Amino acid sequence: MPCLILDIILKKVKNLNKIIYAIMLLGLMGAVPGICGEKEDLFASISALDIQCQDYALCAPLSKKQQAYALKHLEKTNSEKIYRFRDNNLNIVADKETHRVLVMFQQFKKVGQQAVQDLLGHLFITYGDPTVSAHDKLVYWAWGEKEKFTADQYKAARENQRQLKIIATVKLNSEVNIMEKGKGQARGDLYYIISSDPLLRFFKDS
Repeated sequence: MPCLILDIILKKVKNLNKIIYAIMLLGLMGAVPGICGEKEDLFASISALDIQCQDYALCAPLSKKQQAYALKHLEKTNSEKIYRFRDNNLNIVADKETHRVLVMFQQFKKVGQQAVQDLLGHLFITYGDPTVSAHDKLVYWAWGEKEKFTADQYKAARENQRQLKIIATVKLNSEVNIMEKGKGQARGDLYYIISSDPLLRFFKDS
């Protein structure tokens, strides 16, 4: 059965083929292992990583103030397990039972290369150097149970044909080339998403 949370995101972001490609790439990184322990253990491990975005953090529970805000800004879902809302331009999906943040994502339509670079710069400042990038359009930050994986760790794992045990990611996807010169006039869609693939398996439609 498809994951309801991913279904929600796919309805919000038009570039389905790019999302599928992103998931495939993360699969090569080891981001799609079997279920990684119990749900509560994952919540605790990911929350401890403190992966923040604006006033929210992945797998951290919403404050009472945030819950009240969410209640006033709910968006339609077909799930009994989750709810979603938007705080300015940030989309948030949370667990109904625990009010913990499951997914955060933001999208931008028809932006130029400078806007892509500005967002990437902001993500660099927030999360540090990325774990891997591809095709000048995809950038990933990936965390294990204790810390973010470095590019060298990813490279070594790939060379040794060893999978990294990834429990959380920040993924940026741009239709516009990020650094290639001569693309200053090009425009396209852009989004980034913060989530945990192992955790989302607990929220499959049953």
